[in-house]
Amino acid sequence: MSSLNQLGRLVNGLSLIAKEIAKRSQTIESAKNGDIETLIASSVKNALVTATDLAGLTKGKVREFSKPRPQESVVYFNVNNDGGQANVNSSANDAARASPNLDKPINCDKGVSSNDQRIHEDTVVNDGLERKCESNVDNKRDVDDVEVAATAPDAPVVVKRRRPRERKVPATPFSRAFGFAALGAGLAWGTVHESAKRLVYGSPNSNDKQSAVSPFLSEKNAERLALALCRMRGAALKIGQMLSIQDESLVPAPILAALDIVRQGADVMPRSQLNQVLDAELGSNWSSKLTSFDYEPMAAASIGQVHRAVTKDGMDVAIKIQYPGVADSIESDIENVKLLLDYTNLIPEGLYLDRAMKVAKEELFRECDYELEASNQKRFRDLLSAHEGFYVPLVVDDISSKRVLTTELVSGVPIDKVALLNQGTRNYVGRKLLQLTLMELFVFRFMQTDPNWSNFLYDEATKTINLIDFGAARDYPKRFVDDYLRMVMACANNDREAVIEMSQRLGFLTGKESEVMLEAHVQAGFVVGLPFSKPGGYDFRSTNITQSMSNLGVTMLRHRLTPPPDEAYSLHRKLSGAFFACIKLGAVVPCRELLLQVYEHYQFGEDEEILSNASLP
Repeated sequence: MSSLNQLGRLVNGLSLIAKEIAKRSQTIESAKNGDIETLIASSVKNALVTATDLAGLTKGKVREFSKPRPQESVVYFNVNNDGGQANVNSSANDAARASPNLDKPINCDKGVSSNDQRIHEDTVVNDGLERKCESNVDNKRDVDDVEVAATAPDAPVVVKRRRPRERKVPATPFSRAFGFAALGAGLAWGTVHESAKRLVYGSPNSNDKQSAVSPFLSEKNAERLALALCRMRGAALKIGQMLSIQDESLVPAPILAALDIVRQGADVMPRSQLNQVLDAELGSNWSSKLTSFDYEPMAAASIGQVHRAVTKDGMDVAIKIQYPGVADSIESDIENVKLLLDYTNLIPEGLYLDRAMKVAKEELFRECDYELEASNQKRFRDLLSAHEGFYVPLVVDDISSKRVLTTELVSGVPIDKVALLNQGTRNYVGRKLLQLTLMELFVFRFMQTDPNWSNFLYDEATKTINLIDFGAARDYPKRFVDDYLRMVMACANNDREAVIEMSQRLGFLTGKESEVMLEAHVQAGFVVGLPFSKPGGYDFRSTNITQSMSNLGVTMLRHRLTPPPDEAYSLHRKLSGAFFACIKLGAVVPCRELLLQVYEHYQFGEDEEILSNASLP
């Protein structure tokens, strides 16, 4: 009997211990709350470790690690009475300089317009890419920057988006060279894999002839290229973004799709690297000039990333911080990109890659000089101060340097989100954008040549376009602008002889071209001049300018005898960006009226020659 009592006490004791373990077990508690997956995963782990312990492969017990607490991105500063620096939260500065969470994504813009209208998005993450299903607005969808009718109302369009991650920028020549070598090896492996797959399953069906023929142009290889450029940043990413505005007649469709991912943004610097740049450029006491600094970037681009902060006098500012090593690696990066493009034979000869790379190198050196950009921004602020509807933010000189640029923070929605607003607003913004483009070239002869939609932020409350990012601003020679205006007028008035004459003077033609090339060149000029050809509002949805230019571009690439003049690379990038913006907006703009306003007040140089009567307005 006593034995039974002792056995009962033992069972009760074990029961109490088991209950206490159950109380303290997070796994069982999770199961009680309905999280069966955690219970199963924990049980499988324990069973696996038990089996490997018995086999002698492991020794010990399963250790559970809790997820690290997320860091606060905003750090607040104040100043001690003795003038020394201190933080409002004593641990804030330590947290700011702590080791980063490398997998922490930055928040993406959800596309909220100023009237709170949203683009609905469902996100699926896979292989570092996000597939977002965007619902159509007004039963339309965007294809190659041209708005066309959707096949079904509210049909979702799957768009690949990349979720940027926190990664250290390769800053040394060796690390960047290694990155390119790894990319080359990955592309070679991808080509072998795709070739083997096609050998077994046959070639894929594709509307793009190049991608159907070349195993190099597989979707996986295109994604490898895009993700590698986003990790490398610098000149490599900038070249990718420049190529991304081309069409399928120039760059194969799979590469364009990958470059579209590239255009969305780069990876971001970890906090430790970010602090090193700020300390080196602004001094170790840089935070004494601020009351707060947000370590989560507002944007991450090819050359640097932008952070929100508040100065001591209460001004909200945007601080653009250049990636370390980018300026010093421009030449080597461009050479590596050129080698890669030559190896893959992706770029047709008619693009004159050597000349394009030379121009890109010059542009990149200018864009990496933030002191020059600050000067450009101040100059634009003065030029546009008397023009209603435009605003250029202030530059904060005492928190700026050659690699850090601080400016007044402005708000607004980018051009692609303005497309969600009413037709009157879209027409107004389209008109202001085209007016600005014509003024920059023909009045100021000083143009901001980066057509990125996020550089133009529309404030609906004040009906003002806030202009940002002046790193790509440049001057144009008077003689070039004189002849270019004459050529634009000739294109607008369908004057074939004047188009050819001005094209030869500007350097687009040599005078020895075949009739096929001349005809394609002239017709391309007439297509671009179409919005300016007739009085009244031109509806940018009425004709497919991009498709017409794409068809003519194929012919010109085959028969072109000379590369375009250096000025044309940046100029045509900006002009095409203005056209694409108006197409995206579906704007109706009085283009000829705007052009004639400029032409009638333009002062030509001493060598002015009167064109044929057909070329005059």
